[in-house]
Amino acid sequence: MARTLTVSDMSCTGCEETVIDSLRDVDGVEDARADHEGDTVAVEGDASEDAVRTAIEEAGYTVEG
Repeated sequence: MARTLTVSDMSCTGCEETVIDSLRDVDGVEDARADHEGDTVAVEGDASEDAVRTAIEEAGYTVEG
């Protein structure tokens, strides 16, 4: 299952890498792409949305909505 989340506070490619790295540790995440210019993170896999949100927030970013 693919989903796209709005994530604020990313300002550079380093931020994108931090978010992607945090999602690699989440069970069920098969792929993740971040776009700091569009404030989006696309996640593929069957990980729970709560686990995905928690990983992003623990990395220091805000998931909108």
